[in-house]
Amino acid sequence: MDNPIIDLLSTRRSVKPDKLGPPGPTPVELETILTIAARVPDHKKLVPWRFIVFEGDARARFGEIIAQACIAAETEAPSEVRLAMERERLMRAPIVVAAISRVIERRGAPEWEQVLSAGAACFSLCLAANAMGYGTSWITEWIAYDPQVRAALGLADNERVAGLSISAHPSKDQANASGRRSPISSLNGVAEDCRVLCGLPACPGAGRRLTKHLPRRIKL
Repeated sequence: MDNPIIDLLSTRRSVKPDKLGPPGPTPVELETILTIAARVPDHKKLVPWRFIVFEGDARARFGEIIAQACIAAETEAPSEVRLAMERERLMRAPIVVAAISRVIERRGAPEWEQVLSAGAACFSLCLAANAMGYGTSWITEWIAYDPQVRAALGLADNERVAGLSISAHPSKDQANASGRRSPISSLNGVAEDCRVLCGLPACPGAGRRLTKHLPRRIKL
């Protein structure tokens, strides 16, 4: 199929943070990336997410906060090697975006739907950067759950770090690596044809590995 969008979706892959390097997205590109990230399903139009961008010296300044949080969290004093690593945690790429999930009380908009919307925003952010030729890594790591880091980010009680999206150019070996995965029908336990679940004849090869483990008929 000669379709650049399908080709991007079928070959994109995550790149480890230590395999990313400068340059990162320009200010104009970042604005576009974040705008695209906001184009996700959002029941009741609550905008249950926001973005915090770390770039320039802000990465190092927040790295010091991370190091201090590490000292406070550990029962034994962290080594200087560990603290140096924590100080450099946000320096692995020119731009790091923290996607913040925020749940808003609203009838008809369950918390789960809002969390999923934040996750969709994280992935759309990655896809937009990938489409511009940047490698991305969507991670959380321990800092996403640390109370001292949460306080430094100014998170409210209804907010959580949904992910840190790191965008930059991938190293040469990562750029040349294939991201294509096997067809979904070959991945055991991943897909099941609806007709099999409903007791109808299945498509050839669709969900055969799971058939014996599932009910022959369900009510839809």
